[in-house]
Amino acid sequence: MPRRRPARLPDHRRAVGGRRFALGRRLPRQGVKTGSCGASFEASLAKARHGPLLWGFKEECRLGFFKGVLLKDPEGILVAPGENSRSSRTLNFTGTVEIERLANVISAYVREAIDLEKAGLKVDLPKDDLDLPAELITALDQDDALRAAFETLTPGRRRGWILHVSQPKQSATRRSRIEKAAPRILAGKGLHDR
Repeated sequence: MPRRRPARLPDHRRAVGGRRFALGRRLPRQGVKTGSCGASFEASLAKARHGPLLWGFKEECRLGFFKGVLLKDPEGILVAPGENSRSSRTLNFTGTVEIERLANVISAYVREAIDLEKAGLKVDLPKDDLDLPAELITALDQDDALRAAFETLTPGRRRGWILHVSQPKQSATRRSRIEKAAPRILAGKGLHDR
């Protein structure tokens, strides 16, 4: 049976998937990790725990920075990946022409991110900036084990559960989410933990 050739991908997907990211020769070789659709498929260097990440999507590619709020961003091109993102920022591209045009800027941002990581700088986040929904407060008041487990979760895991439970408009849906989440919270797991 003849081998099937893969469909031709847009130029930015080829650049990411083939490790031929337009700046690959100019970026520092340490600290850049690559990923596809949010899942890391290859770590170029495992030394930098929180170095920049590169993702390829159907319509764009992104260069993400875990501690992006600490970057100076003189060009004003870093964006938060979601409305609830507090520290990470991304550079979004729709083609290699755009990447090549910003080559020097991207290289400077990557170097700055690696330097921030080497310096051990941390993002100063407020302890708890979200209000617990009434249904979650009730559930925690009624179940001491759930309250104890919830309070031992990391701040990020607690935040994830609070956002997840708070999203629905209907109280019944919020209660349902709490019931489904309870076993995972009791197991010390976050919303996205396996």
